[in-house]
Amino acid sequence: MTMFRDRVALITGAGSGIGGELARRLAAEGARVAAIDRSPEGLDALVSALPGCPVATAVADVTDLAAMRRAVASLEATLGPTDLLIASAGIGRKTSAEEFSAEQINAHIQVNLIGIVNSIDPVIAGMRQRRRGHLVALSSVASYHGLPFMGGYCASKAGVNALFDSLRLELGPMGIDTTTVCPAWIRTPMIQGLRLHAREIMSLEYAGGVILDAIRRKKAFVAFPRRMVWRVQMLRYLPRSWSDWLIRRDLMRVRHIIQGR
Repeated sequence: MTMFRDRVALITGAGSGIGGELARRLAAEGARVAAIDRSPEGLDALVSALPGCPVATAVADVTDLAAMRRAVASLEATLGPTDLLIASAGIGRKTSAEEFSAEQINAHIQVNLIGIVNSIDPVIAGMRQRRRGHLVALSSVASYHGLPFMGGYCASKAGVNALFDSLRLELGPMGIDTTTVCPAWIRTPMIQGLRLHAREIMSLEYAGGVILDAIRRKKAFVAFPRRMVWRVQMLRYLPRSWSDWLIRRDLMRVRHIIQGR
């Protein structure tokens, strides 16, 4: 028997990418999967991939708090109260200073940060009452330092880290665990069209295994792969002039990586 058997795992962004991968892995370990996504087609594909597994789905946009509350209430009425929340819905698009767009930056904040807030809201009261539960948020190594042409994405993910640092300090004594997940590039629909070297991209299967292991061990924070994390983390501790020089020299290729996004 695994620790996830008969546990209710609520997953946003479950219709594709890392959310779908984690949904399949958790279902294989006996979890009851409550899947939320904007795409009914993605949810239908997930259900088809998990025949005989206890899976319930709801179509909702994480930026719509009222819709999220209705979706979670419906899923919990079917499967039971949420034991594990994995907030993995997210977007990543070009946001450059040259073509500054409040709408594009706001979209990142709304989906990547407010979307996580809206995912936590419907489940946290029940977790506090039961004095148990686990909140997991998908952040990014891009949260460590602002990068060219990724201001909206970096800012939204840095906000996720700060939010979960605060929640961890308050919720730990209540018996509620929190995990912040900071991966680098994962082969998901989000990076389709990006001109990345193969060695820079992790497989969905590898990333899913690392994340599930961190959840199983109730780690407060996990960032991977180590080589990429070390490079980005180093920028935080160098003088600004040095880190800016390194970014301009080595990371300005981001202009080409995310061109057209």
